[in-house]
Amino acid sequence: MVLQKDIFLPVAKLRQSELTLILTLLIVFLVQPLFHYHSPAYAESDNPAQTGTPSISIEKNLPHFYSSAKDRITFPLSWLSGNYSDFDSWKAAAKEKVRETMLSLPPDVPFDAIVIAEEDRGSYTARKILFNVTADSRISAYMLIPKGAGPHPAVLLLHDHGARFDIGKEKVIRPIDDPEKLKSAEEWVNECYGGRFIGDELAKQGYICFATDMLNWSERGGGGYEGQQAIASNLMYMGMSFAGIIVHEDLRAAEFLSLQPEVNTKRIAAMGLSVGGHRTWRVTAMSDHIAAGVSICWMTTIKAQISPGINITRGNSAYTMLHPGLYNYLDYPDIASIACPKPLLVYNGLKDGLFPVPSVKDAYRKMRSVWTSQNAGDKLETKLWDVPHEFNREMQIEAFAWLHEMFEKIR
Repeated sequence: MVLQKDIFLPVAKLRQSELTLILTLLIVFLVQPLFHYHSPAYAESDNPAQTGTPSISIEKNLPHFYSSAKDRITFPLSWLSGNYSDFDSWKAAAKEKVRETMLSLPPDVPFDAIVIAEEDRGSYTARKILFNVTADSRISAYMLIPKGAGPHPAVLLLHDHGARFDIGKEKVIRPIDDPEKLKSAEEWVNECYGGRFIGDELAKQGYICFATDMLNWSERGGGGYEGQQAIASNLMYMGMSFAGIIVHEDLRAAEFLSLQPEVNTKRIAAMGLSVGGHRTWRVTAMSDHIAAGVSICWMTTIKAQISPGINITRGNSAYTMLHPGLYNYLDYPDIASIACPKPLLVYNGLKDGLFPVPSVKDAYRKMRSVWTSQNAGDKLETKLWDVPHEFNREMQIEAFAWLHEMFEKIR
């Protein structure tokens, strides 16, 4: 009993508040482990959801889970997925998914085109045209028509993005009677196109050329670089997408070109650099009026693009190419492969910082597998040039020669 007295005597001398505090701390000490028990395997997990470690929510514009989200994308609608055995059925299903993710589109109406300006350029004539690209938009366009008896082969020229908004169609066809735009356009073609307007060069070789402005460029401008996200957001509120409108208008432009009496409707190509290259393989894939495509400096894989530091992760310009939900089903090369077995040329640059070379090679391999599967490997031309993001003279000469060769086989 002496021992008990020695132990509890200090407790008896404590005040009631002190005793309560001691008992509370003792209970917490005894009960707390029950709520934190976990197995060794659980304790060693790197998953924040398991360890209780707070996640770093956003880093370099990407959510912390971007890597695992990418891993869940399997492209079940790809021809290479093995989910389809009939190529035509696959193309129909893939096209339908692309159309679905273009969201709501403006109605089509008669083009009702008129010529508002004309200029003699020696072996060809340049025209400025006004026409209804959709019920929502009546826009201007340039058309170059070679002199002499037709019908002529034709090229739908799709201008680049370049974060240069004061010019659009003027990047690929020399402007008509507009000194201010001519000065800007000449600066641009010197930087990106080897000092040449590719439309005028093709017209000299006997091609009809046609070019329009994307929404927010040149005569359809007003938002500039910083306005791109607001434009895309506002269109989304209306059930539409920026990228969907661009693709739809390109399809309408291809249809308009095919209706011109001077055009050989079996020999119409699409051609473009950068975003124009992206637009090229999309319209080649989706339009029955386009027989071949020449896409320069825009091919990669979506998973490679969803990476820290890649340009599209900054937003803004990405909205001109972003189709909600589409990449759950199809990768970029899968979409381009809807064009198979049409002739398609795709060039990229080894020094192009926008597209990591391994991703370009992966995309090329995917497309090569598709064209080969349809015994059309000779109609797909892919090449990596030792250049930055550009379409220089040497590239143009080789691409134009390839197109001429392909069209010689189409009668």
